Amino acid sequence: MKRVLVTISLVAIGLIVSVARDTLLLAREIRQQSTRDEARNADVILVLGAAEYRGKPSPVFKARLNHALFLYLQHLAPRVWTTGGAGGDPTFTEGEVAHAYLTQHGVPSEAVFVEKEANNTVESTDAAIALMRQNHWQSCIVVSDGYHIYRIKRMLERVGILAYGSPRPTDREVLSNWIYARQAIAYQLWRIGFST
Repeated sequence: MKRVLVTISLVAIGLIVSVARDTLLLAREIRQQSTRDEARNADVILVLGAAEYRGKPSPVFKARLNHALFLYLQHLAPRVWTTGGAGGDPTFTEGEVAHAYLTQHGVPSEAVFVEKEANNTVESTDAAIALMRQNHWQSCIVVSDGYHIYRIKRMLERVGILAYGSPRPTDREVLSNWIYARQAIAYQLWRIGFST
């Protein structure tokens, strides 16, 4: 019995070490992707939602929207797709706030598509995939925070969509390794069927 317990313990430790190693390697890939701007001509600019405050984008969301606006004005894509549900706000959704912000800054209303139901990255990305398939769009520029882009790109690429990452500009903020590890874990959970 003692040998069996020792064997089980060693196998468990081996699995934990293997998962930790894989997570650290994946976190490194996510960090590398987070600083890479791959923006190029595409069918649509996909902007992932972030917090909004009483109809106004949060600073993070505003930075994402400004970056999408910059890409749109550079004629890299003829349309912008905004995502994000209510997030607890009974009046506004992230997608609607993004639409209002972009149209107030010169993007024609008909060039802004809105998803306003999603509560997380997987739901937002699934909605984007459905819209892209419906319209026969093959490529997109993903705009979000840098640490977020790797996972979204993989979700899109898994169904054959060309995805180019373009992180919102930052003031060279230093992110802890934990944020990359957390994204690595979220990606691994998505791969086995969990929605995060």
